[in-house]
Amino acid sequence: MSTSKRTSLELFRLKKTLDTLARKEGRGTELVSLYVPPGKQISEVMNMLRDEYGTASNIKSTTTRKNVQDAIVKVQQRLKLFKETPENGLVIFCGAIPQNGAGSERIETYVIIPPEPIHIYLYRCDSRFHTEHLQELLREKETYGILLIDASAATLATLQGRRLEIVRQISSGVPGKTRAGGQSARRYERLREMRLQEYFRRLGEHANETFLTIENLKGLIIAGPGPTKFDFEKGDYLNYMLKEKVIDVIDTAYVDEQGVKEVVDKAPEIMRKIRYIEEKQVMQQFLYEIGHDTGMATYGEEEVRRALEAGAVRTLLLSEGIDIVRVKVKCNACGYEEQETMKNQMLTNFEQSLSGKPCPKCKAPSLAIAETQELIENFAQMAEYTNTEVEIISGETEEGQMLKNSFGGIAAILRFNLQRK
Repeated sequence: MSTSKRTSLELFRLKKTLDTLARKEGRGTELVSLYVPPGKQISEVMNMLRDEYGTASNIKSTTTRKNVQDAIVKVQQRLKLFKETPENGLVIFCGAIPQNGAGSERIETYVIIPPEPIHIYLYRCDSRFHTEHLQELLREKETYGILLIDASAATLATLQGRRLEIVRQISSGVPGKTRAGGQSARRYERLREMRLQEYFRRLGEHANETFLTIENLKGLIIAGPGPTKFDFEKGDYLNYMLKEKVIDVIDTAYVDEQGVKEVVDKAPEIMRKIRYIEEKQVMQQFLYEIGHDTGMATYGEEEVRRALEAGAVRTLLLSEGIDIVRVKVKCNACGYEEQETMKNQMLTNFEQSLSGKPCPKCKAPSLAIAETQELIENFAQMAEYTNTEVEIISGETEEGQMLKNSFGGIAAILRFNLQRK
């Protein structure tokens, strides 16, 4: 899988982890958040943690002091596993989390390798984990071009993540529609049209110079009041490579900085639409293979698992709405193991049902849950072993709903026809 862009699987994993961490709270200031940027020496971070351990000895509360120092020791133990800081940096969250009221605290540790470089060195002890710096990575980072236009002026801007930059503002020089005294209406309209065409050509040249040089331009948004923006977009004023990147033409009341802010307000929906388009394309390819019975697609947990084991899957499609876990049951007496798949909410009742249940092999009442894993993660790990691309599909499109409801949330586009192999 490409490392040049964040995959939908990376973002799904990060979002799920951060959602989990955001819900955790500690007693007092007992939860440690540590951000280590690329290039930072592990030995330097270890020295800082030793100092913090010494400082924590001054905490008056015996319980808080113990929990903070235990957390620091756990973080140090995890850091020792790294000879050097990973190329994108390292984030560790650790602390005593109450499991069932006061006195039930248990140390939990989370180690995250960010999907892209972090640029902050931070140690914080608080009643919550500081996830906001990682949350920032979930924001759209690709660059979008913004071109606002009406008959009087135009503005060129770029939007990257939350960073907005106005690159150029242009006056059109096109006279208004009201005819100057002494000129015939036809002649005036002809001169105005010539000025408008010259303005469009000039604006197209500026847009080409501005946006074509942006290496990772994700798309171009054309906006403005009235029909001028549509006239410009339909004409041959933009380079063909730029025309292919036009993702939306939208209405705004202004063409100046205020108009750019209008576009930015609407940008999250526009950018979400781009991901929807990407999801639609991959889903439509899957539906084509299924609809034409080519043998190059399959769906369902068992069928897709079999295809993955055979190394036959090119693209694995998983609905983010899957709420299923894979459970490993083990007999503590004879070592017998079996796998079960069930909905998350059934897990507690299933665990209770194992109490006193005889082992199918040795008949001893020693069955217990040895391991649980989210089904999405289980399939994603299988896919990574065979260099299979993974697409996490949202449920917010018609195709996404179809994947979840009609195909069980698990589908695959194949590298080769399993039936012919």
